[in-house]
Amino acid sequence: MTSGWVAELALGGVVLLGSTVQRMAGMGLALVAVPVLALLIGPGEGVALANCASGVISLLGLAGNWREVRPRAMVPLVLAAGGTVPAGVWVAERLPGPVLLVGIGLVVTLAVVVVLAGARAAALRGTGGAVVAGAASGFMNSSAGVGGPALSLYAVNAGWTVREFLPKALFYGFVVNVFSVAAKGLPHLSRTGWSSAGAGIAAGAVIGAALAGRVPEHWARRAVLGIALAGGLSTLTKGAVGL
Repeated sequence: MTSGWVAELALGGVVLLGSTVQRMAGMGLALVAVPVLALLIGPGEGVALANCASGVISLLGLAGNWREVRPRAMVPLVLAAGGTVPAGVWVAERLPGPVLLVGIGLVVTLAVVVVLAGARAAALRGTGGAVVAGAASGFMNSSAGVGGPALSLYAVNAGWTVREFLPKALFYGFVVNVFSVAAKGLPHLSRTGWSSAGAGIAAGAVIGAALAGRVPEHWARRAVLGIALAGGLSTLTKGAVGL
């Protein structure tokens, strides 16, 4: 865990990068930011900050997309996620720091591999699939900060278009992160740390909105997954060394 102005500057930078990705693609902040935040401020605080930042950036993104959301179709996803968020918080609070780092590293790395594989399964279609995906996403979001991949896999199997995915993902990201923050509370940061994170969120919202639709989707996707994979592996290594 790092301290001082270098860590706070790095914190702001990684939140900016993650916020840019989330505003542009509807998800990705946690994949990009959680591994680095876990190393900078600890796994518990890193996940809590990612939940806060992801919820805020999703709300900001919804400002221009809320009319395209169909809340009724999102009900099974968000209800299932809300039901498993407390379990994720309970598990994370009882794991030692190195074990939680290993868990976060494994979850991020495996999530990237599964998303790259574009897994398809009948269990991830229809209302039942929404419940399965929401439950997995809620647990992963509150425990490791990484709820997006489960939603992404559901979207692939449900046949969502890219145009449909963005507003729905932003709506889901806002709701599930409100659940997560309500269950675990806010992260404990210094005033400078909060300022740095806030500046990163604000700048990421502006940059992400400007880039949305201009950066080819496959380029953005590869960059996000590449960064996430590197971060997941480094977090896994850090945790394994500390065991």
